[in-house]
Formats: sequence, structure tokens, C-alpha cells
Amino acid sequence: MSLIKSISGIRGTIGGKVNDNLTPLDVVKFASAFGTWLQNTQNKKELTLVIGRDARISGEMVSSLVTATLQGLGINVVDLGLSTTPTVEIMVPELNADGGIILTASHNPKQWNALKLLNGKGEFISGEDGAKVLALAESEDFNYAEVDDLGKYETRDDAFDIHIQQILDLPMVDVEAIKEKKFKIVLDAVNSTGGIAIPMLLDQLGCETVKLYCEPNGQFPHNPEPLKEHLGDICELVKKENADLGIVVDPDVDRLALIDEKGEMFGEEYTLVAVADYLLKHKKGAAISNLSSSRALRDVANSHDSEYFASAVGEVNVVNLMKEKNAVIGGEGNGGIIYPDLHYGRDSLVGAALFLTHLAKENKTVSELRASYPSYFMGKKKIELTPEINVDEILSKMEKEYQNEQVSTIDGVKIDFENNWVHLRKSNTEPIIRIYTEAYTQEEADKLGDDIIAKIKSLI
Repeated sequence: MSLIKSISGIRGTIGGKVNDNLTPLDVVKFASAFGTWLQNTQNKKELTLVIGRDARISGEMVSSLVTATLQGLGINVVDLGLSTTPTVEIMVPELNADGGIILTASHNPKQWNALKLLNGKGEFISGEDGAKVLALAESEDFNYAEVDDLGKYETRDDAFDIHIQQILDLPMVDVEAIKEKKFKIVLDAVNSTGGIAIPMLLDQLGCETVKLYCEPNGQFPHNPEPLKEHLGDICELVKKENADLGIVVDPDVDRLALIDEKGEMFGEEYTLVAVADYLLKHKKGAAISNLSSSRALRDVANSHDSEYFASAVGEVNVVNLMKEKNAVIGGEGNGGIIYPDLHYGRDSLVGAALFLTHLAKENKTVSELRASYPSYFMGKKKIELTPEINVDEILSKMEKEYQNEQVSTIDGVKIDFENNWVHLRKSNTEPIIRIYTEAYTQEEADKLGDDIIAKIKSLI
């Protein structure tokens, strides 16, 4: 069963049976539910939604289904076509729209697609609202428009220009400092829309771009999650080209991974750490990440006399805590940068612009910059769920087992030991328990993960 309905949207593999996979009927039902929910909550006669998609093969088909469904409800559609998640988020308020739908399964392989739902601020809808949309989809209580009241359809091709201009206008992005450095950058955009958007940005910043997998045809040349084991090609090319750095984005361009000039991973956790270091130098305030992100962000925030807070996992939870604490910077340790001066969404484009400003001003190589941060190593393991595994019971037993340590139960169970930590949680997107660990060495992080898995198995 590959259809996952969650409060953040619906995702699944294309083809197969209704309610088991993401079939045309499931797309229509879910788009109908979201459109109907918006009509029920907005006191307006006419609604407009912005849609955009990544370059995956099924994107055009899914987009056609969503568009026709919304028009069938009497909702106007502004279609950005090939776009990025952050670009759609920016265009919703820019166009004064009532919401948005991004058609992307993010870092999932090519057979997956998904509908991600945005409110009128261009932010992911809340868990509470998501639950209402799911209930509507279940009840199929839809009322479609009559022929004279069908929604209108228009396309826009200026969204990337608008998004990039907003980034260039940010006071903390120093365009001249970056231009002076004439950085040579290798880009791996996994044959999706980052291959269009990121070169446009780098061009404006006076950088030379060497393109690797930048053809937006949806044929992902490697697993699209920007992890070390998938990125051998760009690591080689950075060295071969004598480039200053490598940039890697996922298919919908909300995650940013970096490669240093030696062809080594900067570490996806450290994208946020470096950007926070730059911003907190200039402005005191809180830095936010989630419970599964590196301690390095806390250390960097403390070094600038700033506060650090951790939220439950999930972008919407990070954003809520950022708003509550009026944070300067936030994000997730998977390379997701959320810069509230632009918008409350993970954004590789603004992340790249802020990182390049920092790099230019520090006058260091990427490897020297990385060496200036506290070094932690992370382990990411998982346990596949079977019907007999009761996750809540296991988490409750683990909490009890480690009650003498610092334990947080905001989201699953996080146990903070003196020199390392482990975070256990049920995945929102796959039938697994995720086990994240962090320690001063990779061996220690991996061993902690294995020890915890052994402990869990003894409790099942």
C-alpha cells in the first residue's frame, strides 16, 4: 500500500488501485476536498489557487487532474507550470491568492508524486486544517459548480524572476560581495526544476555554473535524496572542475546540500548552521530547528549570545515555534533553510544566497568554513513496522527505560545523554520508526543507533 494520507497532504506511487496508490481518482478526490474546505472557510464568492509542480514524469498528468477538479468546483487556477516548492509559497501571497497546491513528492523516487497544501499566506496548512481536509475527502461531500460558474485558468511564467528578485533585495544578501568572488559552482539538480531556478539565481550573483543533471525531465539519475551515498558524481566533478563548491538540491528545491572544494560533503546538517552563524552575527535572536537536528546549531547560537529552541519534526512545527519565538533563522537539519524575512518555508534559493554571502565575507574556502564549526556526526537508522509492533507502547517503554536522562516527548522520544543523543519517532511518510543519533564520532553515533535498536527489539 503506497498511498499515505497525512495532515500535510497526500502522497503515493502512480498507478495501481484506488485508495492503495496515487491514482487519478485519488488525485481528484483530494483536490476536491481541499478546494471544498477552502470554499467552506473563506467568506468569498470567488477563490483563486496557485499551483506548480516539480519535473517528475507524472507531474503534467497530476497537474491536469488538479486543475480541472478545481475549475470544476468554480475555483480559479493560476498555473506556474514547472516550479519549486518555495516559489509556489512566495507566489500565493504575491498574487493575493487564497491558497496553493504544490505537486511534488519532494525527495521520494520518480514513481511517487504528492499534493502539498498551502494556505493564503503560502504556508503549509496546519495539522488541524489538514485533518478537516482528510475528513472531507473521506466523506466525499463535494458540490461542483454549474457550467456558467466554472473556474478560470491562467498561466504565469515570471514566478522564478519574482522569487529571485525578492532574494536579491534582501539586506542580508550581499550581491556585490558575492560577485567580487566570481565563485565557480557545480550544481546537481537531479533533473528537476532546480536545474532552471538555481542557475538563474547564480547568474544574477555573478557565479559560473557547471551544470550536472540540470535537464528538467524527471529522469532522476540517482536517488533524489541529497545524501552522501547518492552524490559521488558531483563530488568528483567539483574536484575535476577546480570549483569553489558544489550545490545539490532535491526535486522540489526546498533542501540544500553543499560540497566543499575538495569534493567532500559539507554535511546537510551544517547548511543551516553556517547560515545561522552568518545571520546571528548581525542580529541577536532565536534559532530554531527540530528535535532530530544537530546540536551544532545550539552551539553556534550560544556563541552569538542567542537562544536555541527545538520543535517537533515537520516544517509546520518549526514554523509555528519560529513565529512564537520571533526567530531570526530556522529550519531542519536536512538542509532546509527557513528565513522569515523572505517567507516561512524551506527555500534552497535563499539558503544558497545567504551561504554565498557568508562565504564571500569570511574569505575562507568552504572546507575552512566547515572546520570552524563544532564537529558532530549523525546516524540515521530505521525499523520497518509490522502489524504486531505497537509504536506508542515501545516509545512509552523507552521513555521509562531512560527516565534518569534528559527526555523530551514533544515528538516521539528524544533522549539527551551528556555526549550524544537519540531521537525515536514514527515517520509521517513511511511505515517505519526513525532512529536518529548524534555523537562526536560516526562510529559512536552508529553504535548508539544499533544499541537502541537492540533495546527496542528486546522490548517488542
